[in-house]
Amino acid sequence: MKKMKKVRKVDNPLLNLSIEIENLLVARNPRGMQTLQQALLPGYYLRAAQLLLRARGTVLIGTGFPVAGTYETDGPVGAIALYSALETLGAEPVLICGAPLADAIASDFRVHKISVGEPAVSKLEAAKTLQHYQPSLVISIERPGMAADGQYYNMRGENISPACASFDYFLSTASCPTIAIGDGGNEIGMGNIASTIEQLDIIPSATRCDELLIADVSNWAAHGLIAMLSALRQRDMLLGWDNLATLQYLSARGSVDGVTRENSLTEDGLSSDISEKLIEDLRKLGGFCQ
Repeated sequence: MKKMKKVRKVDNPLLNLSIEIENLLVARNPRGMQTLQQALLPGYYLRAAQLLLRARGTVLIGTGFPVAGTYETDGPVGAIALYSALETLGAEPVLICGAPLADAIASDFRVHKISVGEPAVSKLEAAKTLQHYQPSLVISIERPGMAADGQYYNMRGENISPACASFDYFLSTASCPTIAIGDGGNEIGMGNIASTIEQLDIIPSATRCDELLIADVSNWAAHGLIAMLSALRQRDMLLGWDNLATLQYLSARGSVDGVTRENSLTEDGLSSDISEKLIEDLRKLGGFCQ
């Protein structure tokens, strides 16, 4: 397949906004996402937002990365943000996750619980769930992605397969469009840019998707996607988002920071005020605040 050339800014305001969002979300570059960005055709946030805008009925959102016997804050925060945005659009989002996250949030959201540490049943489980919900879109945000050897690994290269609920087949066998979000290379969707990920010191995911979104923190990609959606709808859908309250909600239910492994109000070692500043910057890019 002929490799597409990277596009510079053109006379297309929405594409230009997408490129600005894409650059903002990898500006810190703690895990080499600027390297991965070079392998993606610019406009990926715009294309993904258009998929959200067209979604009807059920949308499945997979999240929950196992850390220290529980789940990390990066992923669920963004999943909840997307859940809220999709409800605003009139869709019916369902969060797909394994224990303990599924049990922790089931009383407050539509949740479908999947098996943990049972790879032999994961493909059939995905097939039955997809048949049941008939989703118009499947989204993965900060979900461990299956490596080429069929195992799951964290950013330290540790095999975490026994603690993982497999979400890969929800994307690889879905008959609807799929979006995947990651920030390191070991998440679902990174198989799209496998040759580029070889430059990073990580055991990468081999699972592919239709539209891959990257960011320095996966939660930030959700906010970037909602910012792009705001521009398409000409409505500030990030207005009123309370990042700290969401972190507090998850912390009270056992979350930990994925980097420090501590129960704290942080995302990948970064305080909530950093995310709040980024959200404000996204709103400014969209022209919704000064």
